[in-house]
Amino acid sequence: MDEERSARQAALADQPRPVRWWSQQRLGVHPAIPGRAVAGTEFVLPTFVPRFHDAQLRKIVSAACTEGASPRFVVICGASCTGKSRSACEVLAAVPDDFDLIFPADSEGLLAALAADALSPRTVLWLNEAHGYFDGPVGNAVAASLLRRLDGEGPLLVIATLWPEQMDALTTRRRSPEQDNPHHKGRELFQQALRVDLPRSFTDDLDAVRHVAAQDSSLAAALETDGENLTQVLAAGPDLVRHYEQPAGEHGIYGSALMAVAMDAHRLGLSLLPQSFLEAAVPGYLNDQQRSQASPNWFIGALAYARIFIKDTTQPFQDVPRPSGMGALPGVLRLADYLQYHGRQTRWGSCPPPSFWEAAPAHLSNGGDLSRLADAARARGRFRYASLLYDAAARAGSLEARVALAKTREYAGDRSAALRLVLPAAEQGHVGAMVMLALLHNRAGNRTTSLAVAQAAAKTGAPYAALAHGLLRQGGRPPKADMPVSPPSYPEARHESEFSDLIHSLSGADALTVGWLSRLGDAERFAYESAVAGAPYALARIALLRKWKGDEQGAARMYQLAIDAGHLGALGGLARIRNESPDAYMHRGLETDGSLANPWTWQDPDSPPASRSTARPGQAPAT
Repeated sequence: MDEERSARQAALADQPRPVRWWSQQRLGVHPAIPGRAVAGTEFVLPTFVPRFHDAQLRKIVSAACTEGASPRFVVICGASCTGKSRSACEVLAAVPDDFDLIFPADSEGLLAALAADALSPRTVLWLNEAHGYFDGPVGNAVAASLLRRLDGEGPLLVIATLWPEQMDALTTRRRSPEQDNPHHKGRELFQQALRVDLPRSFTDDLDAVRHVAAQDSSLAAALETDGENLTQVLAAGPDLVRHYEQPAGEHGIYGSALMAVAMDAHRLGLSLLPQSFLEAAVPGYLNDQQRSQASPNWFIGALAYARIFIKDTTQPFQDVPRPSGMGALPGVLRLADYLQYHGRQTRWGSCPPPSFWEAAPAHLSNGGDLSRLADAARARGRFRYASLLYDAAARAGSLEARVALAKTREYAGDRSAALRLVLPAAEQGHVGAMVMLALLHNRAGNRTTSLAVAQAAAKTGAPYAALAHGLLRQGGRPPKADMPVSPPSYPEARHESEFSDLIHSLSGADALTVGWLSRLGDAERFAYESAVAGAPYALARIALLRKWKGDEQGAARMYQLAIDAGHLGALGGLARIRNESPDAYMHRGLETDGSLANPWTWQDPDSPPASRSTARPGQAPAT
């Protein structure tokens, strides 16, 4: 090597380095979603799951790196976030250790490397997102120079990644000879390449992913979100979260608030989000200054921010296809799957603000949606909003909402209202309503009527109805609910035995020992995991331990968190730790700030809409 060539190579901005020196992050692999460990900013690289094209790539690269092989140009082609860079990085394992790799920053750097003869034999030229090297003013010169090098001595391996449309743009001839083609050398170069196409999804490899995901939280989270579009979720997820958590621009904060509304709506049971509901619910997610500084077109700007494409593959807010035919449903959106997952992981202990609950009955018309939100409000002790939502759902035709509202009225001590509310649903054949009607008559001493209604319910074949009928005939006490108890969810089932053992050992241990404190930390960790998975009851058990330890403030905080996460059973414990009336809490519920609700009036779906009460604070509750 002459001195002039050595000097040119030493002056290069992009130096060749040993192939094992390069990290996947440095070579352009996208950081992946962190799985269940949401916090933290470290680069996350999930376990690699090879597919058919990876075996094909390995054969090509192994052959290209053998002694005496000619230079080889390989193009890995796939849509955005389909795993191109990761597949390219993984195949470097087939490159011998004594190879160098050079990764030019831009087309000028590549041209300089070619001019300095830096692509000597036993070198890998890395061209991630290769379109940028050949599309600019010097792109044609770069292609011509690389063509000349490919005619030279090997082994030399050029690995490029491209989108299919970019590949087409570089290889397709112009429609007529008269049209100037600035990429004619690029077309000649890429027509010589060995092209390996990547599929858009993991549909054919899901079993392999599930096997690996048992030990990899990133893959587990991606499978939970959208298994088929695994790579898109893994790669675009962090950018979706960053777009939400670090809003930028005039309308970013309002777009982020829209996404927070959507996260709460999805985790509480909504699948489709009317734009009018999103707009009405947003104010409670903003502070006074943010609301006062909003421009007249804030909602248009917020929607634009929330509909921007991330990594050219996904949007935070997405259109909803029509149930049949073509096109999107007008005025309706859904949140990206990974943001739904992120919301469940990070907002599980947040109770939505008043604007959310008040927007729902005003802008939602589906009885099932309204009923699910009402259930969520009731589970969080927000009985006034549950009343509003059950009323709206019952008016929309939901028999389940009518039964649920009847149960809440009975629980509040108004048995006559419960009887009146449940009767129309029972007459329409709703089994749960029929069983509840039988129970109400039984408690009122009307045994003949109770047995007749229970017998009619049992004839439907519903197992619970038959059980209730049998118990009433024997004079026994039927179960309190009209549905079987659901099985524990992960990680409640996984940790229940160990959690119970911890609670038992803590209850009889010395609170001052280091071991006790350590076991309390383990129990709290299990409780939080359970709450994230949708089973927050364990938080109330931690509250009991904190109360026993003398930490009443911590106990109150845990009770409140359990309620906000959906464990209504903690309401009485919160009242007692505050030295207030449990009966008042169980009848009136909480305000959104967690304090005891002021007296309010129940909604009644059987009253004329014009005379419907508005459930304002300060009104006396119905009895």
